[in-house]
Amino acid sequence: MLLHAADLVDDRLRERLGALGLRPRQARVLAALSRMEPISQVRLAREFDVTPASMSTMTARLIDGGFVAREVDPAEARAHLLRLTDRGRGLVDDIHAAWRDVDRLIEERIGAEEAARLTAAARALRDALGGRAPGSDAPREDDTTLHRLATE
Repeated sequence: MLLHAADLVDDRLRERLGALGLRPRQARVLAALSRMEPISQVRLAREFDVTPASMSTMTARLIDGGFVAREVDPAEARAHLLRLTDRGRGLVDDIHAAWRDVDRLIEERIGAEEAARLTAAARALRDALGGRAPGSDAPREDDTTLHRLATE
């Protein structure tokens, strides 16, 4: 049930973010970069708990799309830092709006009280499984269901 519901929510999110030219994981990376930039690709991979190779693939797509720029780290010439481009930065508010739209859909379908319980249960499960939000030391900007889970 959980996987089926997650797939259905993901379908709605893909639809909404697709209008921006993004996939859900790309949107999460851009939102995280907005809180943590500049950041090395290795550290970003650690924040997302993925391999550096996986993050490299993701950031290559974001760089090719003009959303992210790679620059030489002034502290270590052999390392690179990632930053949002103006284009990427311009999408961050739209990403948050997309998450809020899906949050509203969830609340419309199951009610605000159930949505809040769902958020709490999903957070408890994520935390119990050892997950955490990338850049979780950064302040939260919003407190809605999907938005909260994606950013915290």
